[in-house]
Amino acid sequence: MPKAPINGIDLYYESNGEGPAIVFAHGRGGNHMSWWQQVAVFSKTHRCITFDHRGFGQSIDVPAGPGRHAYVDDLKGLLDYLGIQETFLVAQSMGGLSCLPFALAYPDRTRGLVLSDTTGGIGDESVAGLVREHQAPTDTLDRTLGRSFRDNHPVKTFLYLQINWLNPPRAADPTSGFASGEGPKASELANMTTPTMLIVGKEDAVFPPHIMKAAHNLIPGSRLEIVPDCGHSPYFEHPEVFNRLVTEFVGQVEVAAAD
Repeated sequence: MPKAPINGIDLYYESNGEGPAIVFAHGRGGNHMSWWQQVAVFSKTHRCITFDHRGFGQSIDVPAGPGRHAYVDDLKGLLDYLGIQETFLVAQSMGGLSCLPFALAYPDRTRGLVLSDTTGGIGDESVAGLVREHQAPTDTLDRTLGRSFRDNHPVKTFLYLQINWLNPPRAADPTSGFASGEGPKASELANMTTPTMLIVGKEDAVFPPHIMKAAHNLIPGSRLEIVPDCGHSPYFEHPEVFNRLVTEFVGQVEVAAAD
């Protein structure tokens, strides 16, 4: 099992494929296995890195550990360990707490950023205030998967739950960072130059489109895509749409860089 000794823990990761790197950062309901429908596609042309955030999957945090407060340092440590200088970052929900702050702190190492159904923990009141006002469901499936998907895809719905249940118990909820106001403010985002695309399911019950639009408005030059008939997990519910959007985005960034 590949594990990297990083920041006091053994961080579990997998590397598949060769080429420019893409790091996939999972949400609270998942772990590195969440990306099976992406790795199979993108590993044909890119080096795909999936990992378990500390406290998830096989990345066991230390007792009373830093949890989400170490996510950015963990991501940097993993890239250093793997010898990856530049990468695309694809974040789902909680994964945005790793990827947006990383992109702001290390723009020279971030080729492009995809924020899927996540504000990235933006702390500006124009976004964090909306997160606090919104009453998201507490049930796992009501939060993560759209009703039509659950009705039409019972097997994949079961698989989603199985992946989620592989995670160990956690003392603290890392997603509290979305409403805390601790994250980057509008003034910090105003100078952001990393190419960024935001994706949201039209029926997302956690970060509905109006919240994602507020985040999009603060990131200069960003692109916002709304996936119809989809809940909080476009990567899982509509992988063909999600993969197409990410492929287009990565391709455009790579062409622009070559020019």
